[in-house]
Amino acid sequence: MERIFVGSEALASGAINRYELRTFYKRVFPDVYGPRRGKLTLKDRTTAAWLWSRREAVVLGQAAAALHGAEWVDADIDIELNWGGRRAPDGVLIRRETLLDEEVSVVRGIATTTADRIAFDLARRDSVGEAVARLDALARATHFKTVDVQELARRHPHVKGSRRVDRVLDLVDERAASPKETWLRLVLIAAGFPRPQTQIAVPRPSGYPPYRLDMGWEDVKIAVEYDGDSHRERRRWRRDIVRSEYLARLGWIQIRIVTGTPRSEVVNRVRRAWALRSQ
Repeated sequence: MERIFVGSEALASGAINRYELRTFYKRVFPDVYGPRRGKLTLKDRTTAAWLWSRREAVVLGQAAAALHGAEWVDADIDIELNWGGRRAPDGVLIRRETLLDEEVSVVRGIATTTADRIAFDLARRDSVGEAVARLDALARATHFKTVDVQELARRHPHVKGSRRVDRVLDLVDERAASPKETWLRLVLIAAGFPRPQTQIAVPRPSGYPPYRLDMGWEDVKIAVEYDGDSHRERRRWRRDIVRSEYLARLGWIQIRIVTGTPRSEVVNRVRRAWALRSQ
């Protein structure tokens, strides 16, 4: 039996009895069940929401992005379904969008929007920063093409938020390795710095593989990196010291940003680095 299943179907088929259903499983959504032990994953909850819709809905938004392989999607988000059916239970968000046939695909047996349609939907909702972070993750997983999303947007000119799609897409970078790197990149762009390169390769003394710098400007040798781990193990800490000393010998200014650093401090530190380079 599947990990997530329709209770009435399992009972009717004889796969389980009512005692087993009550004892070993918990209700996720009406008539949809999952294992009682352990925490449900986003994939579990997405499957459950789709089954609750009688397998009629199309999964949208962040849940759809996760089905396509996007990382950094919270497990407890509302599952967005495009469906004209019943009132949604807690944890499910019903939308009634116009979807063309070519905007729907099947992933892991579940009907979901295509990567291009997901990108279009993510680009027009929530704050620009949140949208770009989600699109960075989607682009990293699917390598969707901006021109394809723009063409899709032209087919839906009157959809809410569609006017900002081009502006948001222009900020996307599939090489971003985390939402915090996206945040840092957008802070630099908003402050007026030239758009930073991302994942800059710097050859090691021994050759391959190169060191990778989160972002920066190779022509002036300024690197800006996000370091969210304040409790590094000793071996990694030593590797970072060796790396930093080597980059310094090559003439790089390395600016490391940690969790909680204010935007103003980020901007001021980078400005000081640019001032040094202009001397």
